[in-house]
Amino acid sequence: MTDNRPGTHRRRDDDRSIPTDRESPVGAPVIRGDESVTGTRARDAVQFNPDDPNSLADAAETVRQFANGEINDDHLYMLRGAAACAALVRGEGSYKAAAERAGGDTTVSFIRKWARVHDLPRSVRKQVALGRIAPTAAKHIARVGGEARLLLAWATLDGPLTVREVRSIASAVNNDTPIEHALAEHGVTLGQLELTLSPPTYRDLRRQASINGVEPGTIVSDALEEYFE
Repeated sequence: MTDNRPGTHRRRDDDRSIPTDRESPVGAPVIRGDESVTGTRARDAVQFNPDDPNSLADAAETVRQFANGEINDDHLYMLRGAAACAALVRGEGSYKAAAERAGGDTTVSFIRKWARVHDLPRSVRKQVALGRIAPTAAKHIARVGGEARLLLAWATLDGPLTVREVRSIASAVNNDTPIEHALAEHGVTLGQLELTLSPPTYRDLRRQASINGVEPGTIVSDALEEYFE
């Protein structure tokens, strides 16, 4: 069930503070160490403490292996590499110093891209850990700031969008194209979501929408806005 016609939903001012950046400590395996997300692999989660010399040395070695392609091409290992990049930057004080400390094929650009992935909000990192958003797509989502970052992440799930399309949209947004226009260029309508309802709820929603003379999406949107308030 979808409904995204212009003017269909009421627009409300939203002054709620929605996190668009990481809120937990750098290097902490908040998602990687969550058994509800990663199952038994949570036991293997590594924490990188930028204030601990030994942990920072481990981070440098992990980054070097990551940049050299020596770790598995796996979303959880890539999140570990991203955490190591972020911790190394924090510990060394700059992208350049972090790249020099890691050595090998590590570049400033590599460090910056993956540290940004680690800095994504928890809601987005969780989808990466679950394998629903590719880490390579997350790199481009992380290039976008503010609310557009979240909207691009969810559009990546609902579109669905390829990594190449996510990269193109991120570039357009950073060149001042409104996110809804950038998504539309790739055939994605911002806010369009398919829902599966129980038969009784579906029956009552359709009935009420018919009586009120509105589309079902209007009732769903209004109800959710009230719920989130």
